[in-house]
Amino acid sequence: MSLASWFRWNEPPNRISQRNPTEMVVETLMMELNWQIKQAEKQQRERENEYRKMKTGVDYGWLVSYPKQGYDISPGERLQLEDMCTKIHPSYCGPVILRFRQVVAEYEPEAQEVSRLFRSVLQEAAEKIKEEEEAKKLARQWNTKNRTSLSLTTFKSRSRISPFISDIKTISEDVERGTQPNRRIWSMPEFRNTKDF
Repeated sequence: MSLASWFRWNEPPNRISQRNPTEMVVETLMMELNWQIKQAEKQQRERENEYRKMKTGVDYGWLVSYPKQGYDISPGERLQLEDMCTKIHPSYCGPVILRFRQVVAEYEPEAQEVSRLFRSVLQEAAEKIKEEEEAKKLARQWNTKNRTSLSLTTFKSRSRISPFISDIKTISEDVERGTQPNRRIWSMPEFRNTKDF
């Protein structure tokens, strides 16, 4: 036994898992899918027992043995669903599970239909994530555009455009006085520094 093992209590605790967050999301979502399939099988058996009991009037449920191996999705479908799970950001894992449970509770599907519902929930989440990313991208672009126009904002704060100040000469004043207008272009407003006010 080495001396280093005695001092392990002084080391910071290791993270729960050294795995990639995407792998953890895939594993968590697939575990939820498997659990929901098992629950759907259980509910299906209970419905069948209730139907038999109502039909015969006698409960023989204690005699029935169910196969250990239940419904399982095909390997190809499993790979497709795992690929879809990789597109889910870790922060959306919880909301996806809640939405999936809500949909399963709403539809009460057969075991074979659970994977189809899971796929629809994953597609819905992926579309929502994509929309939010596009909105963030647009917001970043908008913020970048606003930053480049800050020079104009500082220019506006230093000088003012004053088209209605009384000491501005107009063409009509020159006509009334009978004088020649000076070389100034009359369509342009007069710019003055804020120090003049």
